[in-house]
Amino acid sequence: EIWGYFEDGELVSACHVGANIVPVQATSRAIEAFSDRALRENNRPSSIVGPRSAVEPLWEILEPHWGPARSPRLDQPFMVIEHDPVITPDPRVRPVAIDEFDLVYPSCVAMFTEEVGVDPEAGNRNGYRARAAQLTTQGWAFAIIENGEVLFKTEVGAATSYACQLQGVYVRPDRRGHGIAAGAVAAVVQQVRASVAPSVTLYVSGHNIAARRAYERVGFEHTETFSSILF
Repeated sequence: EIWGYFEDGELVSACHVGANIVPVQATSRAIEAFSDRALRENNRPSSIVGPRSAVEPLWEILEPHWGPARSPRLDQPFMVIEHDPVITPDPRVRPVAIDEFDLVYPSCVAMFTEEVGVDPEAGNRNGYRARAAQLTTQGWAFAIIENGEVLFKTEVGAATSYACQLQGVYVRPDRRGHGIAAGAVAAVVQQVRASVAPSVTLYVSGHNIAARRAYERVGFEHTETFSSILF
């Protein structure tokens, strides 16, 4: 669902409500209204995510009822690039073919488990696998595959004609620190800007300095700060 908050008949704020709660341009009054409805419906999501300026006051209201959070992540730089990468893209990066899905899928599970702290297949294996397969079928999954091994992968998780968001950036653990990420992400940016949307975004945990530096090398700029409350 998408909830709207109106003033004098004009939509001023919104909130996407599904597996995640995502407030959009939420004013203080909208935050109160959204939290009230969320509590009345008592449909606790897997996370609350969005601009820190909206997530933190929303969570302040919801925490006494839904807390404690399993993993509150209050400092997540939101980064944007709206031009070609400023470093040379890695030519090995390409869209994942559908017949390569079973090869790449374990890396999706490994990334999610490492980043989120839970196994995405626990309780609903088919749901996570179906979503990963959908992105591959759309041509939105990208990887470096050498000798039958996945060295790097990421996906476009959401897109409009104006902008898209990368998710699940993953480098195989034994290849980290070898400079793979920046060139690989640069290649994804180049390909995605040509085929999906001109503005490419992502967000990253504030403590992940290595990832932030890699994205900055590509040309991403920190334009906003997100927060995520994981249950």
